Amino acid sequence: MKLIEIPAPDFDLAMTLDSGQVFHWEKAGNGFVGTIGDVPACVQQDDDILKVRFGETRKPAPEARALPGIIAHYFALDHPLTEICASFPDDALMNAACDFCCGLRIIRQPKWECLATFICSSVKQVAHIRQISAALRTRFGDRRKIGDHVVYTFPAARSIARASETELRECKLGYRAKNLRVTAQRVSSGESDLEEWSRLPDGDLRKNLCELPGVGAKIANCVMLFAYERLRAFPIDVWIERVLRQHYLPRRKKMTAQQLCEFAETYFGEHGGYAQQYLFHHARVAKSLISRDSSTPLRSARNDKRTNAWIGGRGRLRSIAPTSGMMST
Repeated sequence: MKLIEIPAPDFDLAMTLDSGQVFHWEKAGNGFVGTIGDVPACVQQDDDILKVRFGETRKPAPEARALPGIIAHYFALDHPLTEICASFPDDALMNAACDFCCGLRIIRQPKWECLATFICSSVKQVAHIRQISAALRTRFGDRRKIGDHVVYTFPAARSIARASETELRECKLGYRAKNLRVTAQRVSSGESDLEEWSRLPDGDLRKNLCELPGVGAKIANCVMLFAYERLRAFPIDVWIERVLRQHYLPRRKKMTAQQLCEFAETYFGEHGGYAQQYLFHHARVAKSLISRDSSTPLRSARNDKRTNAWIGGRGRLRSIAPTSGMMST
């Protein structure tokens, strides 16, 4: 298929694909090959332009005029990134993460693919998750070609539901195999209607997700953020918990996980999911630049309002004194 060029200002393709949101895109020459749902694609960035070639699909192929929209929607090129970053709290660490992650966008992922992948991600590093994703795709997905490259779609829920737990364990899932299989059975049977859940408010959506095997608060928030575009969702994994405790709340040694969630939701605001992704990627990739003993003061008027709103009404959390140390970058 011919080359399609798509304007992509304020976008960094490589950083976005390497930021722990998706785990199947592979480097190919100056670009990346992967699938967007059922559609295989090779994507290369040249300044503010994405150069894209699509491969063949077994299903009726999208019309040519629809293909640029598929790319723009998947990579969220319509998100007002400047406005989103301007909404972040004004503190040293957040500012450093924002500068470091310039052009990183929250991808809009297919719901089942995102849910299944993050069930597989529990207590796993990014490299291991990529291995699991590749094994599941190769064994249970559909083979596609794009130029000289072979890629595989993510297997449908019904394919995983029909697999045995032993077969899934052979894809390096370990104990996650049972959780993935049972969840696939619920999704493929219609008992858990992921598309219908799009209508739910955040609280109900999170509750439904957490009722699925292998899904806790962190995974639920990842799925809400990356598949349902709930940009306020703030997943807290070991990296983010370390960031919150060391740099934002170093004097609150006994804060519970729930209290951390409450602080993050209030302090980082309506685009907290973007803030979390920037903090996560900055901490994971630029961790050598961060002093473990440093902390970041909550020092602007905007930050004071957010923090006071969180403190209000919680007697045992009467104050969070701004820390005196500055973030080391």
